[in-house]
Amino acid sequence: MTTAQLAPETDTTETHDRVADYALVREAIAYITENRVAQPSTEEVARAIGLSPVQLTRLFARHAGITPKQFLAAATLDAARRLLEDAASVLDTSLEVGLSGPGRLHDLFVAHEAMPPGAWKARGAGLVMRHGFHPSPFGIAVVVATEHGIAGLAFADPGGEAAALEDLVRRWPAAAHVADQAATAPLAARIFDETEWCPDRPLRVVLIGTDFEIRVWRTLLAIPFGRAVTYSQVADAIGSPKAARAVGAAVGRNPISFVVPCHRVIGSSGALTGYHWGLPRKRTILGWESCRLAALTGETAH
Repeated sequence: MTTAQLAPETDTTETHDRVADYALVREAIAYITENRVAQPSTEEVARAIGLSPVQLTRLFARHAGITPKQFLAAATLDAARRLLEDAASVLDTSLEVGLSGPGRLHDLFVAHEAMPPGAWKARGAGLVMRHGFHPSPFGIAVVVATEHGIAGLAFADPGGEAAALEDLVRRWPAAAHVADQAATAPLAARIFDETEWCPDRPLRVVLIGTDFEIRVWRTLLAIPFGRAVTYSQVADAIGSPKAARAVGAAVGRNPISFVVPCHRVIGSSGALTGYHWGLPRKRTILGWESCRLAALTGETAH
């Protein structure tokens, strides 16, 4: 399969607008993160990226329904550290009550299944995997799905769509890969629309990997929305306390970003560590979730 064969269809106006929004938001987040200690005002952030305060506020409203001030509070390393303080008890509770339990407050309701080991060993032989490119709050979303559910979700910046798709499909070289925007569009819409996160209509995901990887990915599904855990805590949760490094490798190979929330795993010091789709995007997603959780619970975003 060539790179040219993986090229996406021409962007729609909606895709262009949302990608442009994300690019500006990412630039603003970078400025906020670098100047967090100084607590820059909305006016200062707007000036730094060439917008007016009104334009910046509208941009954040379109992007995530929050204000720049809320995002400043939520999308910093200190916010991640504060999230970490309750991580151990939150994760333990969530695992005890099950993946759909109350510990996953306002989270994506996900029904998941692991493909048979033979499917992983055969690298997808006999599977038809459909893919499409769609706008999202975090850049261009690359969605890959089988008849059983979502099997891949990646993010890309403009010009990087083909590489992001290739990164997903090369894991399953024996599968039949078909471009099908119409098939993946409803799935993309459900992933990023909170009104569609309903327990009576769970989003189905297909986990295809080694037994160890699937154990790690299932544990990621148990991390509550707006919270974070460490790699060591994930290792403890799967009964392999000395396997933090292997856990890190499995987290990095998670093929279903956002839905299987690998972005909620951080370093033992509370620092945001590597993310397959870029640290700026990880900061953005964590901040988006923290503000969403604050809005849903009536709390103040940290």
